[in-house]
Amino acid sequence: MAEEQRTQSKESTIPENEVFVGKKPAMNYVLAVVTQFNNGAKAVKVRARGNAISRAVDVAEISRNRFVQDAKVSTIAIGSEELANEDGTKSKVSSIEITLER
Repeated sequence: MAEEQRTQSKESTIPENEVFVGKKPAMNYVLAVVTQFNNGAKAVKVRARGNAISRAVDVAEISRNRFVQDAKVSTIAIGSEELANEDGTKSKVSSIEITLER
C-alpha cells in the first residue's frame, strides 16, 4: 500500500519584500534585506514599531552602506498604531517604514 504524501503549503501573511524588525540582532535583519535584493526584488520595506525603530534605521543603513551599495532610501514613513494592552486598554505605539530601492 502506497502512502500518500501530503504537503502543506503555509500561506504567509507577511508580504514579500518586507522585513519586520524586532528584538533580534540587526545583522539578522540585514541578511533578510540582502536576501530579498539578491532574489530580484526592486524594493524592500523595513518596518518597525516602538523600541525597534532605531534598530530598523541601523538595518537600513548597514544594508545600504555595506552590502547593497546601489540601494537608495526612497521613502520614510512614520506614524503611530493603536494596540490593545493585556488589561484591555489601548495605547499608541510609534512606527516607521523605510523603503529601500535599487
